[in-house]
Amino acid sequence: MPTEPSVPTLSQVVRRAVTVCDPDGDDEGLAAFLERFEDNDEPITADADVEVTLAEAKGALDPQDEDPAIQMAAAAATYLAYRRTEIADDREEILRLAARAEFDGKPPPEVAGWLAAEGVEAV
Repeated sequence: MPTEPSVPTLSQVVRRAVTVCDPDGDDEGLAAFLERFEDNDEPITADADVEVTLAEAKGALDPQDEDPAIQMAAAAATYLAYRRTEIADDREEILRLAARAEFDGKPPPEVAGWLAAEGVEAV
């Protein structure tokens, strides 16, 4: 009987990150971000450069860093890629910790505004 949780796939991690950022599933940009990974059923540990993979997908969809939801989905996915045991944690906690990790606690104004609108303090 295994005592360790199974390693999630990149698809599962991105799906959780997108769900955390868009619980209602209304954001077209986040749907496109998720679509890029929906068939990636390899364990997340199989991608040696998962941070680069996620950053490239974010860059393809939001090259000028104008969409705070996509920025935060990429940040949350990156955060969860390295902290897989926290995948089921509270939405606000994931957003807060991902913002802290990705932006060193100082998110750009558009991301800080998005987080505030979501009821999350980035610091």
